[in-house]
Amino acid sequence: MTAVAAASAAYIVAGLLFILSLAGLSKHETAKAGNVFGMAGMAIALVATIGLATRSISGVGTVLLAAAVVIGALVGLWRARRVEMTGMPELIAILHSFVGLAAVLVGWNGYLSVEADAAEQTEVAGNLLGIHSAEVVIGVFIGAVTFTGSIVAFLKLSGRIKSNPLMLPAHNALNLGALVTFVVLTVVFVIEPNLVVLSIVTLIALALGWHLVASIGGGDMPVVVSMLNSYSGWAAAASGFLLGNDLLIITGALVGSSGAYLSYIMCKAMNRSFISVIAGGFGNEGAAAVDKDYGEHTEIGADGVAELLTDARSVVITPGYGMAVAQAQSAVAELTRHLRDRGVDVRFGIHPVAGRLPGHMNVLLAEAKVPYDIVLEMDEINDDLADTDVVLVIGANDTVNPAALEDPGSPIAGMPVLKVWEAGHVVVFKRSMSTGYAGVQNPLFFRDNSRMLFGDARDRVEDIVAALPKPDRKTADPALQH
Repeated sequence: MTAVAAASAAYIVAGLLFILSLAGLSKHETAKAGNVFGMAGMAIALVATIGLATRSISGVGTVLLAAAVVIGALVGLWRARRVEMTGMPELIAILHSFVGLAAVLVGWNGYLSVEADAAEQTEVAGNLLGIHSAEVVIGVFIGAVTFTGSIVAFLKLSGRIKSNPLMLPAHNALNLGALVTFVVLTVVFVIEPNLVVLSIVTLIALALGWHLVASIGGGDMPVVVSMLNSYSGWAAAASGFLLGNDLLIITGALVGSSGAYLSYIMCKAMNRSFISVIAGGFGNEGAAAVDKDYGEHTEIGADGVAELLTDARSVVITPGYGMAVAQAQSAVAELTRHLRDRGVDVRFGIHPVAGRLPGHMNVLLAEAKVPYDIVLEMDEINDDLADTDVVLVIGANDTVNPAALEDPGSPIAGMPVLKVWEAGHVVVFKRSMSTGYAGVQNPLFFRDNSRMLFGDARDRVEDIVAALPKPDRKTADPALQH
């Protein structure tokens, strides 16, 4: 078997493993297996690609390739060991930017290797040259948009810049104008490839990527992360066409299509227009939060919350990004065990965009060994909240904001939320009265049945556990005993 045939066979195996990985990651129970499939597929792909590459490059090139692989592996291991779950959204965003940058570099290399070389142009003549030129400019455009868009997402998610949407005058016209200009320049480049046109396309794409994500508000950032994931996939696929690499095409198409579908699902869950979000807030003319006087909030201590929970028969916990920041998932899991030992029906209500990454809260709770069967999605739990005695809102804000349903002028108007205010009592865990990531005040905090418990979420949950009376061993669930 030739080296090319062996690499092709390895790519097919790797592609199948990537498909199995996506299938496995769709469920809690099979997520670990999905990760293993993905890692195995990537290992096979790397070995096959390196083996194929070393047959056509010099000794110096082999050394440089090995150095790049080793440095990349070390950086990856270092970041994976150091990053907290709270930092995963911005880490994923910055990783997307690397894919975009790689696509830009591959596109430019394709131009310099073919279109900019008169002798090579003669060899790749006619329709094939036109196809290659189209691949170059499209790959560069998608990669550049992904690169700067991912950097802006990283800056927003990490709090380095404000999460509020940037509303330049005629921002919709700017986005549409950039796309039309790209189409025109693509035609020009295919007819007459030249450095000036490719440079202009690159600059326009870099500016468009920055503006698209900057124009999207904090409430929609989870969608942006999955959207950029899709962009990075299409950028990889474009690179695959340029390099003639089947695996890049397959993998890019998988990532691009799955990311787009996830974005669509999340937009439906948030009552957002998929087209408007991916177009950089198209149609959003700058709805802004208006300060209103909702009255005074009422505080409560850990002992008071313990009393509420002691008398409760049913409890729902709705976590958010604040739980991740406080690393309170283990304390919350311990509280859940204590309450269930006492015979209390405890469940979790997870909003589709809780946290800043799809599935963020599910991963945290699974890490803390919370049983999968009591972790429910918003649609599964919302109708039961009116019959719930106590709801604990731990670090959530925008996903439990009644203004989304009651205030048509709110920036999050129309977004489905967890109707926690329908419960008998609501306890909100927060560090302060500051607004959520979308920059919108929450009238829930001022309702008669709501109480504010201030401080670090992990400390407050541990205080509540300490204040709870010991369970009656006669009524405790034997399956939960340790």
